[in-house]
Amino acid sequence: MNVHSEITFIALVVVVALLCGMAMLRLKLPALIGYILAGVVLGPSGFGLVEDRDQINLLAELGVLMLLFLIGMELSLHEFKKVWRIALMGTVLQVGGAVLVMLLLSVVFGWTVEIAILLGFVIALSSTAVVIKMLGDIGELESDVGRVTVAILIAQDLAVVPMMLILNGMASASGFGFLDLLPIAFAVGFLVLFVRFLGRREPVRLPFGRWIVGDHDLTPLAALAPCFAAATISGLLGLSAAYGAFLAGLFIGASTDRESIIEATRPIQSVLLMVFFLSIGLLIDLAYIWHNLGAVLVLLLVITLGKTAMNVGVLRLLGDPWPRAFLAGVVLGQIGEFSFVLAALGLGNGLIEQEGHRLVVTVIALSLITSPLWIDVARRLQDLVGAGVSNRDELIEGLYPDEASALRKIAAKTIERYRQYRKRRQGPPDNAA
Repeated sequence: MNVHSEITFIALVVVVALLCGMAMLRLKLPALIGYILAGVVLGPSGFGLVEDRDQINLLAELGVLMLLFLIGMELSLHEFKKVWRIALMGTVLQVGGAVLVMLLLSVVFGWTVEIAILLGFVIALSSTAVVIKMLGDIGELESDVGRVTVAILIAQDLAVVPMMLILNGMASASGFGFLDLLPIAFAVGFLVLFVRFLGRREPVRLPFGRWIVGDHDLTPLAALAPCFAAATISGLLGLSAAYGAFLAGLFIGASTDRESIIEATRPIQSVLLMVFFLSIGLLIDLAYIWHNLGAVLVLLLVITLGKTAMNVGVLRLLGDPWPRAFLAGVVLGQIGEFSFVLAALGLGNGLIEQEGHRLVVTVIALSLITSPLWIDVARRLQDLVGAGVSNRDELIEGLYPDEASALRKIAAKTIERYRQYRKRRQGPPDNAA
């Protein structure tokens, strides 16, 4: 491919991603869903314009680092401290419950323990981007429900790094033994101490911050340098590069220059995150979905309902009142973007095969795409349960009154047109007699 063709290719990818992202925003959905759909359109299942994923794999990996770096910067540790107990306990119970269910299912389906743990981790996580967008749309972001939900999301984000370390340990040639626990325990312990250190003191001052911050050229580099430096050091120590990027994000997020650095790096983050979600869309095979439609839909339904029920049960167990537990449980009912990272890690480490990875990626993507619909349906169901519903017609009418009214009008017009058609076919009455 010559230079002009490569530039044309990049321009096409950006335009399609932009159009799909704008379309999702018009539908009041997160732009990341549009980026996934753009990958489907450009990939083998669509027009086949991107057949070799290696063209953007490096940028997608950088997107993973930026995703963790961004999450670390935007975490509000002071807000997290107010509800950290319920967030920590809720996340532990969610992850533990998901892993336990997968271990029980592994007995039935013959999965290995490693696959069961991987699937438990994948299912336990929720999407920070989607949840925050949905909470904002329904006006609950600043409410008690929003605060508890965001705190749980923060705890889940903190749990991603230990999950990645555990999966790496399970994939080692010697198996997962006691020695593999030492670096994981060290990494988790250091993360906890680091979070407590940053959360208990006043905002830190960045070295040379007063010379760099405010300059449009140097500020983005001043932010990215610690991200990639920490990722490199973490990788050299045998830990995940994402672990170092996350720690760098936490440090900058707790600094006095947090807002200016987030603002300066946002364009770079947006581009790399777009490429990350676009690369996910390239993995989705529409032919595979069509040939396995029943299994995919059943799995999606079972995971959505089961995860929602588990979330509600955990929050009720921790003392949350029913309305708040129900809404938070529903909002957290989808599978998150970090699950893509865990699935890719499992594939790269040989924990799952290519076919299993395709199924997991498909279910995660559909979970993200359908989560706004599920939240809408669940909220309407909650209102109907409170009002009391006696039959199926009342349920349908209560869930979708506008749609039901429109369908009745369409049905009435169709019946009337059919009657007129029958009259024309029968012709005028015979009066000869």
